Amino acid sequence: MPILGLAPSSEPLKPAHFDIEKVIRPNILALHPYRCARDDYQKGILLDANENALGHSIPRSSNQIYPELQAALDLNLNRYPDPSHDDIKTRIAGLRSLPGKNHVFLGVGSDEVIDLVMRVCVAPAKDKILITPPTYGMYAVCAQVNDIGIVRCNLNLDGNEGEGGERGRFSVLVDEVKRAVVSDPSIKLIFLCSPGNPTGTLVSLSAIRSLLDFEPFKGIVVVDEAYIDFAGENASAVSLVKDYANVCVLQTLSKSFGLAAIRLGIAIAQPPLIQILTNTKAPYNISTPTAHLALAALEKDAIVQMHEKINTLISSRGKLLQSLSSLSALGVGAAIGGNDANFVVVPILDRETRVPDNNRSQRVYKVLAEENGIVVRYRGGEAGCAGCLRITVGSEEENKTVIEKLEHVLNIF
Repeated sequence: MPILGLAPSSEPLKPAHFDIEKVIRPNILALHPYRCARDDYQKGILLDANENALGHSIPRSSNQIYPELQAALDLNLNRYPDPSHDDIKTRIAGLRSLPGKNHVFLGVGSDEVIDLVMRVCVAPAKDKILITPPTYGMYAVCAQVNDIGIVRCNLNLDGNEGEGGERGRFSVLVDEVKRAVVSDPSIKLIFLCSPGNPTGTLVSLSAIRSLLDFEPFKGIVVVDEAYIDFAGENASAVSLVKDYANVCVLQTLSKSFGLAAIRLGIAIAQPPLIQILTNTKAPYNISTPTAHLALAALEKDAIVQMHEKINTLISSRGKLLQSLSSLSALGVGAAIGGNDANFVVVPILDRETRVPDNNRSQRVYKVLAEENGIVVRYRGGEAGCAGCLRITVGSEEENKTVIEKLEHVLNIF
């Protein structure tokens, strides 16, 4: 069955064992997407979408109280957004060295994309996804919402060399994942978080490539790269998209671009999967204010400033790690994971036994927040993260304050 909206291609499929039409649910392949006149025409006297032709009703006097509203009020908010946002996709394609905008899909944050990929590929109460704990919690939440089974293959929790040559704490145990998909053909998606959340560890491209080339797995490997810009050059799995139709890379403007509030997520893949996602999404999922801010963030000058801020945060990450190591005597253990993101993860130890202590860590977490105004994240319940706190790299002043407050609290317990 052809994919609606996608022109036929004579190019050979890579890898040869993958057929997207056997991965996508049949009802999704047969879906005729919602179309509106605005898909074809966006200029002129617009009387197609039953919008309010007289405009919004927010008084202009509001600008005097909230001057920041002025720019937003000038965005023709009475009109529905552009359904496709090709200009944003084109800029992302240029930034990530992709062939064109047909390799890019936009969602309301990565969470919408995660949910949508599951809905188009995984049949409820029948098929499954595979995740690699400790990992981002929304994979399991979306699976539960969609009545999808979950297979869990823990990352390398102890740092010993794993099968398949991968080594290091929180690396992917590739051979265990392969065994899981062989034993359970109902697994349609493998989710890899790179750099991981909460691990901060980059997944090697060789590990991803090994799963993509694994002939018994007929599904899609989803690589969630929310923190990829903090991991250095040549780290992204986007480089694999040109050769593999069975990879989908997720990115976002929330982290490195500093635009968490606008909720813009990105899927990067070959055109067949992008077209399926486009056919299935809500008609106007990206708002006009979000689109304008995203376009501004993707201007050349903004990209330069984004990279400058990334470099500052990476430098600050190193300084934060040094400062945390100075609290070793008070029970702050060495940071775990690869430290490839904009956060660090450290275990809080029992002061006598020097082993990770979930009870002490939880007390430190609560007292930091409730009595010292410092909010970090307790992660001690995650596999391989006993006693751990996850601390985002803040500004220079914020990092200084968190060390001072943490030292104070640790001296109490």
